[in-house]
Amino acid sequence: MNRQTEAMPLLGESEARPYHVHAAVTDSPFVMISDHAGRAVPERLGDLGLPVDEWDRHIAYDIGIREVGRHLQQALGCLLVEQVYSRLVIDCNRAAGHPTSIPPVSDGAPVPGNQGLSAVERRQREETILHAYHDEIERHLSRRKPETTLFVSLHSFTPAMQDGRRRPWDIGLLHDHDPHSARLMRTLLEEEGGLHVGDNQPYVLNSQNEYSVPYHAGRRNLPALEIEIRQDLISDEVGQKLWAERLARLLPRFWERRKEMA
Repeated sequence: MNRQTEAMPLLGESEARPYHVHAAVTDSPFVMISDHAGRAVPERLGDLGLPVDEWDRHIAYDIGIREVGRHLQQALGCLLVEQVYSRLVIDCNRAAGHPTSIPPVSDGAPVPGNQGLSAVERRQREETILHAYHDEIERHLSRRKPETTLFVSLHSFTPAMQDGRRRPWDIGLLHDHDPHSARLMRTLLEEEGGLHVGDNQPYVLNSQNEYSVPYHAGRRNLPALEIEIRQDLISDEVGQKLWAERLARLLPRFWERRKEMA
């Protein structure tokens, strides 16, 4: 990339902003975010050198979670902030400079458009997409009282590891600074019957391997839930609505119990 290209903005005037905000329509305690909802790519970056079918894989976005989040937002009337651009452009659940923030290879797939980037190119993606998205979340949180806010981060995970090992959990609850909320939500989910709920599975949440919950909720000591749903359960509209309805039923119940136990 030459100096003239480096000076060009990453996003053209007609391209989408890095985030899409679904405004709250009720006085809700829930602030929801979806770091990997979208899979758009800035026009300047083309297809990042990836074949078309790779963009349908989990490496590009969290399969099914945008639809779950939107159904859930409509049911609860709460705020939802979605990331619009693909995690292959920049992963908005990683801190700037993290080794997997702009992956040169993702789950075995080389990403030519992410290889050999200059410091200027990396910084441009960080400033235009990563920081803009998180600044928008901050803008909303700064207006709220911590005692009346639950931070909810929505994700989905693959049914199997790269080596073929199955992941048995239907849903995982990740936690770091707030294990109490995860335990309470796990109890409610298990009361539904028939669900295999992961405790810090399939991933462990901490400030070294994730960004959004530690940055927004951890440093404020906000109650928080990071919810991971297995992708084969939400790959179609039936599953998406089922899980959104379940969470729409349980989250208000969770909030009431949490207040009672405070």
